[in-house]
Amino acid sequence: MDSSSIYGVSHIFTFFLLFLLQLCSLSAFPHNSSTTPQINSNSILVALLDSHYTELAELVEKALLLQQLEDAVGNHNITIFAPRNKALERDLDPEFKRFLLEPRNLRSLQTLLMSHILPTRISSRHWPNSDRHHSTLGNHHHLHLATNPSGQMTVDAAEILRADDVVRPDGIIHGIERLIVPRSVQEDFNRRRNLADISAVIPEGAPEIDPRTHRLKKPAPVPAGAPPVLPIYDALAPGPSIAPAPAPGPGGPRHHFNGERQVKDFIHTLLHYGGYNEMADILVNLTSLATEMGRLVSEGYVLTVLAPNDEAMAKLTTDQLSEPGAPEQIMYYHIIPEYQTEESMYNAVRRFGKVRYDTLRLPHKVLAQESDGSVKFGHGDSSAYLFDPDIYTDGRISVQGIDGVLIPPEEEEERTQRTTPLVKVAAKPRRGKLMEMACSMLGAFGQGCQ
Repeated sequence: MDSSSIYGVSHIFTFFLLFLLQLCSLSAFPHNSSTTPQINSNSILVALLDSHYTELAELVEKALLLQQLEDAVGNHNITIFAPRNKALERDLDPEFKRFLLEPRNLRSLQTLLMSHILPTRISSRHWPNSDRHHSTLGNHHHLHLATNPSGQMTVDAAEILRADDVVRPDGIIHGIERLIVPRSVQEDFNRRRNLADISAVIPEGAPEIDPRTHRLKKPAPVPAGAPPVLPIYDALAPGPSIAPAPAPGPGGPRHHFNGERQVKDFIHTLLHYGGYNEMADILVNLTSLATEMGRLVSEGYVLTVLAPNDEAMAKLTTDQLSEPGAPEQIMYYHIIPEYQTEESMYNAVRRFGKVRYDTLRLPHKVLAQESDGSVKFGHGDSSAYLFDPDIYTDGRISVQGIDGVLIPPEEEEERTQRTTPLVKVAAKPRRGKLMEMACSMLGAFGQGCQ
């Protein structure tokens, strides 16, 4: 009986110890949870992930910064300067973006993003009038906040496009025009690129000559603004059946021409000028020449477009436009790979009489001559006068309006031969001639014809 009572007491004592341990764990749980900040649905971080700044939100997730930002929001308010999506999609150098997304450069990406966040709340009402610097969550990086004389708020060299765009109790988001790159991240990028160049010595043979240009395949760097090395015909797309690549923006290989924007400007100028809607429609919709022209201008080439007006384009027949590649060939004959204005062309024809300009349609050239105080292009019936001078001139693209559609003289002759009706010529009877010759021969032998 004593043993049974002792056995029961031992069970009760064990149960009591387990109960005390459970109470201790429950009492310790609220203490631990209080040290970890809780993020509610009204947080600025949740608003950032759900906002229209999708490119920035994606970079924050790839940089594994959510936990660090949650800790920061739990301690104080924050101010986020969010670049617009276009600044991260198109305006950012592709090589630099590739560098940021490499796993080994995670620290640089984190520094870049944390340099856009201030550990305090600054709204547009409390924006400083003079230049003041604020510390960021990035390592030893400061942002300079100021207001221009025109009243435009700026952060470093970026303008504030959408002030107080997203407002929450624990923070605020301002939309800025471009990405802010700290000096340390830029140095990491340059150092990584230099190390990649000298990390290994690749054996090289004799220099190779490019058969197209008769130059070395690795020429010296071309300075900004210099004309392209290759002729424009080598830079053209293979043909109208293969669409060219999109025109690069300011971050392209030459870094100083935005051909896509310039082509859009001259297309809009044609539409607003009036009378050249057909030409604009062919360049944009019927062909891919607008994209191809933008690519050429981005590579440093210059162009002069002889644009026929709507009245001239209406004279084109269906047969001329129905053949495969016909619209492209017609337009190529109206594009001169030089930058010419109305004044320069008129001075040339006044001085030399007749001038032949190269076109993008090899090997055809367009003839220009002076006529009635203006410039006349083409030959015979397919000639056209310079009707609207200098519709668009920006130093890279020149558009001159003409009152006719130009056709190469060789094609004009072929079309004339095809349209000329064939006339059958009846053969003259030759029997009389043969009889006369036979009689003369018989007369020589003393015999006559009866």
